[in-house]
Amino acid sequence: MFQNFDPSSDRGFAAAHVPLVREAMGELALDGLLVPHDDSYFNEYLPDNAERLMWLSGFSGSAGFAILLKERGAVFSDGRYTLQLKEQVDTAFFELHNSGETSPADWLVDTTPQGAVIGYDPHHFSKKTLAPFLAAAERGGFELRPLDHNPIDQAWRDQPPAPCAPVVIHPEAFSGRSHETKRQLVAEAISSVNADAALLSFPPSLAWIFNIRGGDVHASPLALGRALVFANGGAILYIDHRKMSGQVRDHLGGAVTLADESQLIDDLEAMGRERKAIAIDPDHTPVIFTQSITAAGGRIIEAPDPCSLPRARKTMAELEGSRAAHRRDGAAVTRFLHWFAETAPSGGLTEIEAATKLERFRVETGALLDISFDTISGAGAHGALPHYRVNRDSDARITQGSLYLVDSGGQYRDGTTDITRTLAVGTPSEAMRRCYTLVLKGHIALATARFPAGTTGHQLDSLARLPLWEAGFDYDHGTGHGVGSYLGVHEGPQNISKRAIAQPLLAGMICSNEPGYYRSGEFGIRIENLVIVTEATPIEGGDRPMHGFETITLAPLERELIDVSLLSPQEIAWVDTYHQTVCDTLCPDLPEATARWLQTRTAALV
Repeated sequence: MFQNFDPSSDRGFAAAHVPLVREAMGELALDGLLVPHDDSYFNEYLPDNAERLMWLSGFSGSAGFAILLKERGAVFSDGRYTLQLKEQVDTAFFELHNSGETSPADWLVDTTPQGAVIGYDPHHFSKKTLAPFLAAAERGGFELRPLDHNPIDQAWRDQPPAPCAPVVIHPEAFSGRSHETKRQLVAEAISSVNADAALLSFPPSLAWIFNIRGGDVHASPLALGRALVFANGGAILYIDHRKMSGQVRDHLGGAVTLADESQLIDDLEAMGRERKAIAIDPDHTPVIFTQSITAAGGRIIEAPDPCSLPRARKTMAELEGSRAAHRRDGAAVTRFLHWFAETAPSGGLTEIEAATKLERFRVETGALLDISFDTISGAGAHGALPHYRVNRDSDARITQGSLYLVDSGGQYRDGTTDITRTLAVGTPSEAMRRCYTLVLKGHIALATARFPAGTTGHQLDSLARLPLWEAGFDYDHGTGHGVGSYLGVHEGPQNISKRAIAQPLLAGMICSNEPGYYRSGEFGIRIENLVIVTEATPIEGGDRPMHGFETITLAPLERELIDVSLLSPQEIAWVDTYHQTVCDTLCPDLPEATARWLQTRTAALV
């Protein structure tokens, strides 16, 4: 099993660990400590040795922040994790706050006396994430002090070692470009901003530019390290030498020098003394590096990560790989849906059993290298928690008359998948059917959208929400995120959400389309497919070419939850066409019994 269902956190962590950290803070003459969820690479999923926030507070969510003072403490997260905060964090040690209502920086100003010294680890903050605390220190009259040593690491006596998985080559047959070509693209971007080099500190960028993958991070095939890429296309890859086989070294060639990561600051300071200009992404570069450059006399040029946009715009090889991965994954998911339809009505199935079975179907493809994230397997009220992660303590039975939400994905050499289906167990209520159909209408509206060049995901987001808004409903997560090519399941710079961003949707980008609805304490609904942004093409009678979306996820929707009376003829036609594509594409790869079942599930709605 790739997914581990053992509880990762413990409500007793705060009682056990807060006194140890306060002792370490005292040795450093600190009055407080800032503890972000981020590690020094700004990974979405953290290696075990980087779970500092969880070790301190017990909170295991992916969006969190803690502040520990001598006699007070607080943990912050957004509205997705309100219930999880209450379950995991001991309020005898930490106040609990919604970061959308009370920011950590504002709380610090309100609670910290003038003259206090608040420590932070400069490896774990970017310029962007540190900025509100610098402003708070100025407002509140306290000192914000960068630390040479993290008090949590000092107190964490059984801290796991840093990961050291082997680096592997990602073949050009899957990437579509050689790493030499990619380095030249990045070199051109470096020259365009008048920099001498760019510091790459985000592991997906290393994976992309060097055509390598690793295993240092759960569910994302990443090798942790850094790189300097120069305006002439040469590079230094700073990485643990133990990860690098002779084959990988040969693959990188003579234009890429290998160095230990501990050498990076010395090299940055040397470039600073030579008054070199170094491009950095202020969102993904720890301030320890920018501080080192400027202190040595170097010049910082803030610019987006030069790998980010070309990584998001997939090559033809990556797009074909993703389509192939989705055909393979769709067959595995459809086998699961058939199994679930036959098994769940008995009432004995649990969330873990369902997630385990789904993973086994993916493993049986013979091509699964990992899951792309921990499966969200939510029965009944658990489905109303958009980022619920089942463990052996929370595992619930899937009961008659309930909805079951399953959001899952796989990592394959040729692509990354992410799919959500909401399933009815027994006869669904009219409220369930109505809400599902409203979500489906929003999903169809986005899937069929046409839009001109320059359109952002923010401008399209309301298309998916409008049917819900008209009924007085909404959902508190984004409608879509970028997806990597055998990389992270969440990828920028594009997204589709209420959050305004400047990045337009461009041909070749892969995004999710996942509107939802969540009724607290009762059920959750989400329908998610991945889509490719298509090239802009003319529309008959129009005068501007328009982009659109190609849906690549293949699995049937839940017929029992569709209220056809709420769908327009065009929406019915979309469902029928999608289902016909699913059936025609997947049936040849399915067992005979599952193929027959799929034919009934994908028949015309009316």
